[in-house]
Amino acid sequence: MAVAVMALSGCKKKTQFTCEEEEVIKGDIVTSVTATGTIEPVTSVDVGTQVSGIVSKLYVDYNSEVKAGQVIAELDRTNLISELESAQATLRSAESDLAYQKLNFQRFSNLYQQGLISTNDYDKAKLSYDQAVQTVNQRRENVKKAQTNLGYATITSPINGVVLSKEVEEGQTVAASFNTPTLFKIAQDLTQMRVIADVDEADIGEVREGQRVTFTVDAFPDDTFRGTVSQVRQQATTTSNVVTYQVVITAPNDDMKLKPGLTANATIFTMELKNAVAIPNKALRFTPNEETLNEGEEIRDKAGSGSKVWVRKSNVYESVEVTTGTSNGVLTEIKSGLTPGTKIVVACTSDEPEATTQDSNPFMPRRRDKNKEKKEDK
Repeated sequence: MAVAVMALSGCKKKTQFTCEEEEVIKGDIVTSVTATGTIEPVTSVDVGTQVSGIVSKLYVDYNSEVKAGQVIAELDRTNLISELESAQATLRSAESDLAYQKLNFQRFSNLYQQGLISTNDYDKAKLSYDQAVQTVNQRRENVKKAQTNLGYATITSPINGVVLSKEVEEGQTVAASFNTPTLFKIAQDLTQMRVIADVDEADIGEVREGQRVTFTVDAFPDDTFRGTVSQVRQQATTTSNVVTYQVVITAPNDDMKLKPGLTANATIFTMELKNAVAIPNKALRFTPNEETLNEGEEIRDKAGSGSKVWVRKSNVYESVEVTTGTSNGVLTEIKSGLTPGTKIVVACTSDEPEATTQDSNPFMPRRRDKNKEKKEDK
């Protein structure tokens, strides 16, 4: 019985390990963060009116190209002209009164110098004259205001650009009592757009001005657009307990594919190391041991206490000391110790099959062990 047990033990196959090797490469090490934002023009202006009235004429529509100073709309001028004429009439009346008060003051001044009137009468004449002067000045300002308001009835474009939106129609009444109503929104130059992207607080520390950006939009899923980070805004926004920061990305739009309001899925490249000697990060975590050696294999650890990787020469695992640099979590830069093309060991895997679900499930019926039954029979 003892002989049979020894024989069965000796027949058990030793687990074999296979080493997985990869070559040292020379390539780019890149880290990036992703963000979602909205495309908008770099410069856009809301054109409104400072006076109330009825829109009598519109000269532009959606997508109309306009020049600075171009008339784009007019309000009805009837009331504004009436206000101007009333102000001018009031001014003429004040000027007439001023002329009378001036002559009257001159007469009282001569009489006062001759001692024919009292000081009180002289002061009253002077006061009336001064008040007439102030009244004329006030009436002149009223006329200027009425003229300015009449000028506001003609709406002109403040910039060269394209009309993005039109908020009114002819015949519509606009009221500017408490705020300035918006009539049009004009974008200055649609060949230069920008993306306002929301970056998570965990990633914002890596974002800097000047970094390269690529982004896509759902309208053109096969196209990749390029841009540059131009501004990292300091104001935080909290939505559902998630803190984000706005990052402004300039985006050339020479082919006019990008439209205001599109959603952009952006990738911001926070670090780019070109033509670096690099290895997989898992190679730095791998260390052979006696349990993973096959028959006839051995380990020669010649490296110091620093970072090291392993190469396999015939049946020998030899360590190589390396100096590491930048890492992106997948690849690590190697500054010294290895050259491109060198094969290094990154892992060892066994040929032992994994346990089946039936063997690992305690509620399933166990399989019959025939070897155990033979032992018991003997």
